Amino acid sequence: MKFKFKKKILKSIGSYFAFFAMVAFLVTCSTMLFATMLSRSLNVTLDGENLNEAAKLTFLNVILLSILFTVIDTIRRKLTIERAAKQIKEAASRLVKGDFSARVEPIKSIFVDDNLKEISKCFNKMAEELSGVETIRTDFISNVSHEMKTPLSVMQNYATLLQSPDLPEKKRIEYAKSIAQGSKKLADMMTNILKLNRLENQKIYPKTSRYNLGEQLCECIINYETVWEQKNIELEADIAEEIYVDGDEELLTLVWNNLLSNAFKFTDEGGKVTVILEADEEHVIVKIKDTGCGISSDVGARIFEKFYQADTARATAGNGLGLALVKRVIDILKGEIEVSSVVGEGTTFTVKLSKA
Repeated sequence: MKFKFKKKILKSIGSYFAFFAMVAFLVTCSTMLFATMLSRSLNVTLDGENLNEAAKLTFLNVILLSILFTVIDTIRRKLTIERAAKQIKEAASRLVKGDFSARVEPIKSIFVDDNLKEISKCFNKMAEELSGVETIRTDFISNVSHEMKTPLSVMQNYATLLQSPDLPEKKRIEYAKSIAQGSKKLADMMTNILKLNRLENQKIYPKTSRYNLGEQLCECIINYETVWEQKNIELEADIAEEIYVDGDEELLTLVWNNLLSNAFKFTDEGGKVTVILEADEEHVIVKIKDTGCGISSDVGARIFEKFYQADTARATAGNGLGLALVKRVIDILKGEIEVSSVVGEGTTFTVKLSKA
């Protein structure tokens, strides 16, 4: 504390002498010029007494002016720089310590430099973004831990049961199959987490090319032939021909597979899934409809969040990352995706992309 006080005193003295030297130089030059011009104009020769008196007055004026300028400059710096800088420094210190609620009070003083006002605004924006990232990170870790816990517990229980020496062969196969399913779910979740992380950090860049979207959709639909046949689901495909897009074919395959997978998963046996591809002058529109359980408006507002699962009864069938991946891909490709649904009647996902 004493060191800081001494440093402050020395800084003030240094500032004073800086002003003293500057003012002394200026006043001396001005006085000499004035005296020279006056003596020439009046044709008067300055003697030692006159010069001595002038020197004393000049010295006194220099001291008074330098003190006045130092005080004015100190007040100016307090009002225009130090107060704002102190607020930013204190907020930054809190932010470094993990307090993401730290903000700089809006600077409204007319004396403060506009650059400092802009710095404070940028700081608050940065703190807000960091706060959001921290919240996402915390939720992400919490959700990953929760999602991993369930399949691991199931696998552990079945592994314990498999150790029973008198376990029937049928049960052994059943338990081994459950362990395999649990491990597959974990592997799928890790794959999706990595994909989503790379997409969110823009480590995956779209490799756009012009290709036939109708052919891609047909290929994706055929991959689910076994699923719709097992559940006796009616499939209706109204896919226009010769519709091309400029997009990343691999990323869009991920989109269609996720949307089709959800449609078949949430459509009950004997239901119907409809896939429509159409285009207008500027856009290509893909609609994937199902006659499943539907979702409420509250659920629809959160359906693209990571790990959010609307149907908890079927939560074991997914990990809540598929639609988050879909949304991120569509955003990267500068498209749009909407969801409309009626509880008990079904859901429609509509994807709009720029036409090639």
